[in-house]
Amino acid sequence: MPKAVTAFHNATMMPFNALDATDFRRLSRERLFAEPSQAIFDPRSGQAWGPSDFDLNPEMVADFAVMEAPRAAAVLIPVVARETLTVLFTQRTANLSSHAGQISFPGGRADDTDASAIATALREAEEEIGLASAHIEPLGFIDSYRTGTGYRIAPLVALVEANFSLKLNPGEVAEVFEVPLAFLMDPANHQRHSRAWRGRERSFYAMPYGERYIWGATAGMLKNLHQRLFA
Repeated sequence: MPKAVTAFHNATMMPFNALDATDFRRLSRERLFAEPSQAIFDPRSGQAWGPSDFDLNPEMVADFAVMEAPRAAAVLIPVVARETLTVLFTQRTANLSSHAGQISFPGGRADDTDASAIATALREAEEEIGLASAHIEPLGFIDSYRTGTGYRIAPLVALVEANFSLKLNPGEVAEVFEVPLAFLMDPANHQRHSRAWRGRERSFYAMPYGERYIWGATAGMLKNLHQRLFA
């Protein structure tokens, strides 16, 4: 069991692993955004002033100035309301044209028919893993996240009833798994790794959990969730 790390919450010091669904709901309602954040992006240059794939690589931020305007997308950060809260992840299939085999949240590009970022996140969750919206309670958004692949992601945090059932889309998702929220919110597990990317060394957040390698945008969004809720 990871060591308990305390966070200030409602004038009481509480360890991450002591949070239940009621605590998490209250904290999220207090500290998350009701709508996706937009002001962190400069539409004239495409530069990101908030969380992005280049957070740990400030010398690369200028790359955004020569990129096309980001495409809107949304993901669901599903916190499962078990006795010990967990976060649900997907493992992408190995044959996808982009991000093959990587760990991610359910989500994808916004459709013209989506009424909102919430609609996008819920639709994608049902299409990818068969998670019905009837089991999902949206709580709010963390900061929008700009990817190096040209997307502006609106990450929707939600509580998911533990009695859900899933049906994976085999063309997109190889499997799903859960990780304790307490592990992901513990700064001791927020590592910095690096690898070569487009001819340069790029640093990024990583949160390895056993054999699961959670990194890149997914880890970056979890880092921002910790900052919003507990920093």
